[in-house]
Amino acid sequence: MTMTTSAPALSQTPGQTPGQTPEAASIDPRQWLEEVQGERALAWVKERNQLTLAELQARPEYPGLRREMLDLLNASDRIPQISRKGAWVYNLWQDQNHKRGLWRRSSLGEYKKASPAWETVLDLDALGAAENESWVFAGAHCLAPEYRRCLISLSRGGSDAHVVREFDTVSKQFVSGGFVLPEAKSEVSWIDADHLYVASDFGPGSLTDSGYPRVIKRWQRGTPLAQARTVFEGQAQDVAVSVLVDRTPGHERTVFSRALDFYNQRYFLLQGDKLRALDVPSDVQLSFWGARVLLQPRKDWRVGGVRHAAGSLLSAPAAAFIRGERKFSTLFKPSATRSLDSFITTRQHLVLNINDQVASKLEEWQFAPGRPARHRRIQAPFPGTLHLQALHDSELAQDELAEHYLVNYADFLTPDSLFLARASSDARELLKARAAKFEARGLKAEQHFATSKDGTRVPYFVVRPEGVALDGQNPTLLYGYGGFEASMQPFYSGGFGRAWYSRGGVFVLANIRGGGEFGPAWHQSAVKANKQRSYDDFIAVAEDLIARKISSPRHLGIMGGSNGGLLVGATFVQRPDLFNAVVCQVPLLDMRRYHQLLAGASWMAEYGDPDRAEEWSFISKYSPYQNVKPGVKYPKVLFTTSTRDDRVHPGHARKMAALMLEQGHPLYYFENTEGGHGGAADNEQRATLQALEYSYLWQQLGR
Repeated sequence: MTMTTSAPALSQTPGQTPGQTPEAASIDPRQWLEEVQGERALAWVKERNQLTLAELQARPEYPGLRREMLDLLNASDRIPQISRKGAWVYNLWQDQNHKRGLWRRSSLGEYKKASPAWETVLDLDALGAAENESWVFAGAHCLAPEYRRCLISLSRGGSDAHVVREFDTVSKQFVSGGFVLPEAKSEVSWIDADHLYVASDFGPGSLTDSGYPRVIKRWQRGTPLAQARTVFEGQAQDVAVSVLVDRTPGHERTVFSRALDFYNQRYFLLQGDKLRALDVPSDVQLSFWGARVLLQPRKDWRVGGVRHAAGSLLSAPAAAFIRGERKFSTLFKPSATRSLDSFITTRQHLVLNINDQVASKLEEWQFAPGRPARHRRIQAPFPGTLHLQALHDSELAQDELAEHYLVNYADFLTPDSLFLARASSDARELLKARAAKFEARGLKAEQHFATSKDGTRVPYFVVRPEGVALDGQNPTLLYGYGGFEASMQPFYSGGFGRAWYSRGGVFVLANIRGGGEFGPAWHQSAVKANKQRSYDDFIAVAEDLIARKISSPRHLGIMGGSNGGLLVGATFVQRPDLFNAVVCQVPLLDMRRYHQLLAGASWMAEYGDPDRAEEWSFISKYSPYQNVKPGVKYPKVLFTTSTRDDRVHPGHARKMAALMLEQGHPLYYFENTEGGHGGAADNEQRATLQALEYSYLWQQLGR
């Protein structure tokens, strides 16, 4: 991976009053645990890890669970996930013999075979051994149309920060004297073979308050990075800056942007050597597609007397839009149950992936030269989750895949199938299908609705045996996220199947507010001052499960990671009576200091600014670290995090665990030394972490 009671009063530290800003409060006595590599902090981590491993690895389920998880993660019949680069499709493959992975390639024709012949381009394990580094592959930006020169990102232990090195995919060697960037949260884009745009850490003042690049420079081959010329700058309070170089023949353009916060951007079009600000509200997402511009307003947008609903997709001729004209065609309009999840483009088609009551449906628009735009619905597998991937290479004048794209289908009980699709047709070629990893006969997936505290209907899915007794005795795991407009959709998991379903467990996926299941409004209804609604929704689902006698507090557990870790943290603190297990993964928990830790400042559009008294007044009511109390019976929580997580600071989990231990609450704590925000860097580490989590869940929730 990833109820009708008021929140507990804010627990106070000496000299602090409710609503008082953090700056006015006393120093956190556990702040030393924020020193990621501090000797004292790591000693504390080592001690907690040893205690947790000693107990959970001694569970009778653990050896078999770890073996099964590792077998699934290393299975040879996994569908290799691919990305197209010219004539090749590339894949990163990890298994028992290649723990960090092989970056490899084949032709699409070869990929279609049952056993493709892959060509290894870079062996990450061999590279790490030769350089005595724990390298994790973090992506490659390759120069079209040849795709010979690539800028490869390598992360130490899986952190977001990475080094960048120029690589030659023909010689399969790093380029001697080529482009190299030191470790940082960098973004790079090719201008041409001898020039890059680089956004990176250039020294004091070059990063935003969120720790991302504030400055973009133009760097020429053969010159020191220090001599690169600044071409674009954001503000310190921005989240980050970025640049997109579009080389579509006849429509070449470069667009710079400032992310003002997580949901607002300013766009600037490079015209000659000058930047032109594009006149569009900051909450409207903008992208160019050949001769057209595509826009997605996050809030209702009134233009010339016409109201465009939040969550719509609009289109206009790019040249007219740049001139200032504001006449749009509406390609998608949301409804109470339908939202736009994503879209992809071919040369002449726009393919929409639509969420309809949390199930995927496809539609397409055709924009053929000299003809009116045409719309049609695509017949595709339903109900379940569809993922689309474009194959069209806009930089190629002639592209045999110009109208093709990939479609992946899965649901809770149906393994993933990958299809090659063509625009204007419902016909699809099955490329890969994964064999079933658990026995699905006798299982059923169903959708229910719970009523939240304010009367809102909240959907959730239940996966359970068909004949399960509704006696409240079923071990049940409730999973949620509820933030950043991310949708929780049905998915197939061999891990859940083997470790949970096949052992009699019930799985529940909640579609709470804060997510994107029903478009921007569903998300915006649970941010900042209304963030508590996410927790109310999650609590309502838990209560509904209990009311239906699917489970009971003795057998009900919750799981969530990152923002989902905050979700389960806030929920178990507010309603400890509802749960007997909490898996709190790479979590935010100290909402008083979250904005001062790593990338935390970038999330203030979601949570608010705790340095403002009026915003701390609502954050303080749900922040788990400030509300956990002695003398309350909480579930025995399992906290997991990673020392190498440079996105959500491991100090959140460390301090929460330390405080709860001081208050006398039993708990488990496990911090992987690698893995970044994903919690693990390779399949061995993932198998260990998953086996620990499932062993814990069966200990707490089993009959």
